Amino acid sequence: MATETEIEPGTQAGQPWYKSVHHPVFWPAAALVVVFVLVTMIWPVEMNTGMAEVQGWIVKVFGSYYTLIVTGFVVFALWVGLGHYGDIKLGKDDEKPEFTLFSWFAMLFAAGMGIGLVFWGVAEPLNHYAGIPNRAAGASGMTEQGAQESMVQTFLHWGLHPWAIYVVVGLAIAYAVHRKGHPISIRWTLKPLLGDRIHGWIGDIIDIAAIVGTLFGVATSLGLGVLQIGAGLNFLEIVGDDAGKLVYVFLIGGITLIAIFSVVTGVKKGIKWLSNINMGLAGFLLLFVLLTGPVLFIFREFVQSVGLYFQTLLQKSFDTTALQGTEGIDWQNYWTAFYWGWWISWAPFVGVFIARISKGRTVRQFVAAVLLVPTTLTFLWFTVFGGSALARELSNKGSMVGTDDDGNPSVNDDRSLFELLDGLPGGTLLIGLAIILIVLFFVTSSDSGSLVVDMLASGGEVEPPTWSRIFWASLEGLVAIALLTSGDGATDGLWALRYAAIIIALPFSIVMIFMCWATLKEFRAERQATLRMQRRQQREELTEHVSQSLIDEGLVEPNGGNGPSSPGSSRA
Repeated sequence: MATETEIEPGTQAGQPWYKSVHHPVFWPAAALVVVFVLVTMIWPVEMNTGMAEVQGWIVKVFGSYYTLIVTGFVVFALWVGLGHYGDIKLGKDDEKPEFTLFSWFAMLFAAGMGIGLVFWGVAEPLNHYAGIPNRAAGASGMTEQGAQESMVQTFLHWGLHPWAIYVVVGLAIAYAVHRKGHPISIRWTLKPLLGDRIHGWIGDIIDIAAIVGTLFGVATSLGLGVLQIGAGLNFLEIVGDDAGKLVYVFLIGGITLIAIFSVVTGVKKGIKWLSNINMGLAGFLLLFVLLTGPVLFIFREFVQSVGLYFQTLLQKSFDTTALQGTEGIDWQNYWTAFYWGWWISWAPFVGVFIARISKGRTVRQFVAAVLLVPTTLTFLWFTVFGGSALARELSNKGSMVGTDDDGNPSVNDDRSLFELLDGLPGGTLLIGLAIILIVLFFVTSSDSGSLVVDMLASGGEVEPPTWSRIFWASLEGLVAIALLTSGDGATDGLWALRYAAIIIALPFSIVMIFMCWATLKEFRAERQATLRMQRRQQREELTEHVSQSLIDEGLVEPNGGNGPSSPGSSRA
C-alpha cells in the first residue's frame, strides 16, 4: 500500500499512472494534434495555403464581429472591476493571496505577452510606419505624423483590448475554481448556464478545443521565435546564413528541455523563478535602452502617445477599414482582426494560468492587475523600443526601414530588434542579453502552456501528474520541430498551424460570450445573497437596539422578559 507521500501528484490513492488523466479529453486532443501535424508535414504548402484562405474568409466575414465583441470585453472588464462586484473574493473570504504581488505579476505578464513584446517591440511600429501591407488604415505615410499614428495603432493592438480578453476567461475560471471549489477547467465556467450537461460531451468538446488551441498557439510561437533567435545568432555571426534547419532543431530541443524541467518543478518553483528572472532581465534591457537612447524624446512620446491612445480609443475600437475595400480587408487580415483572433486563441492558456495563480485576490485586484498594470508597462515598452527605432529612422532615413526587390518599404521583423541594439553602446552584449531574454520568455510560455494543457487534460487537477506534464511539453517541442523542418519553405507548416489557432478562436469566442453571461449571473446571485445577509444583520442589530432602549426605559423586563411590564407590576 503506497503512503500519501508516494502518490503521484494529481492522482488518487492506488490509481495507476495511465488512469490519472481525463480520457475523453486527453486522448482526442492528443490525436487531433498528431493528425494535423502529420497532414501538415506531408503537404505543408497546401495546408498553409488552405488555412490562410479559411482564416482570410473568417476575417472578411467576421471581422466586424471580432471588433464588437473584443470592445465589449473591455467594457465588461471595466464594469466588473469598478462596480460593486469588485469586492468579491476569488477564494474563501479569509484566504490570503498565494503569491507576492511581484511574482504574481511577473508570471501573468511572462505567460501572457512577454515574448510578443520582445519580437514586436521594434518591428510593429516600424511596419505601421512603413505602411505594411498597405495604407488602408489611413496612416499618413513615412512622416512625423505617420510615426505618431504607428505608435497609437500599436498601442491599440497591445493595450486594453487583449488584456480584457484575458480578464474574461481568467476571471470566470478563477471564480469557478477558487470561490466555488470546482476543478480547473473551462467547462466549469459555464455551469450556471449548462447545469449538469457540462459533465458530458459538451464539456469535453470545450476542453478539447481549449487544449488544441493552446498547444497550437504555443508551438507556433516556439517555432517562429526560434527563427528570431537564429537571426540574432546570425547577426552576431555565431551561425552562418546557411546554418540550416539543424540549428532550429537544437534550439527548440534545448528550450523544450528547460521548459520540461520548469513545468515538472511546478508553479511555486521553476515557473515562478524563471518569470522573476525574465522580469528582471527585461527591466534591465528596458532601462538601458531608455537611458542610452533619446531619453527626453521617449518620455515626451510616451505621454503624447498615451494621451492620443485614450483620445482615439473609441474611434479605433470600432475601426473596420470598411471604406478601403479589398485593401481594408487585407490590412485587417494582416493586423487588427488577426490580432483579435490571435489573442482569443491564447485566452484559454493565459486565462487558466492567471486564474491558477490568482487565488485570494478580489475581482477588483484581479482586473486592475491583469488589465491596467500590464497595459501601462506594455505602452512603456513599445515607446522605449519602438519609439527609439522610429526616432532613428526619422533622423537617418533607411537605417531601420529598408526596401524589397520591388522598391517597396520593407522591415525585417526577425532582425529589427538586433539592428536597434547594435547602434547602442555595448551593442553586442545587448544583443546577447536579448537572445537570452527571448529564450527565457519562450521557456515561460512553453512551461505555462504545458501546465495549463495538462490541468485541462487531467480533469482539472491543480497539480497534474508529472508524466503528462512531460508529455505535453515534449509534444509542443516536437510539433514545432516537425513543422519547422517540413517542406521547402521554412515556415509553411508553422504558418498553417498559426492559422489553425486563429480558426479555433472563432467558436471559442462564442464560449467567451457565454462566459461573460455566466459570470455576471454568478456575481449577481452572490451580490443578492450578500445584500440579504446585510439586511438580516441590520434587522437583528435594529431589533437589539430597540429592545435595549425599551429595557433602559423600563418598558421591558431584562434577562428574557416576554413583554412590556404593566403599569401596576412596574410600580409594585
